Amino acid sequence: MKTKGTEKINEEGATETRVDTVDHRLQAGQEGEPHHEKVGVVHLTRHKRDSGGGGGLLSTAAAAVTNTFKSARDAVMGSGKDKPTK
Repeated sequence: MKTKGTEKINEEGATETRVDTVDHRLQAGQEGEPHHEKVGVVHLTRHKRDSGGGGGLLSTAAAAVTNTFKSARDAVMGSGKDKPTK
């Protein structure tokens, strides 16, 4: 089977490239011919970055955790917006 591909723009504006190909699998510990199965692989290409600085969901979550720790530290240490940091 030759590999075939198609492209389309999804509802989020990203390009989805679907490639139809064959998966050649041999179970671990088995000998003989591999099992051939037709599969489809989708590659997603986003054209614009998130407006939050370019890091996406993971960096947004990391920033939220950092802010939570800073707030907790300020509450424990007695410093806040109105007080200078110790």
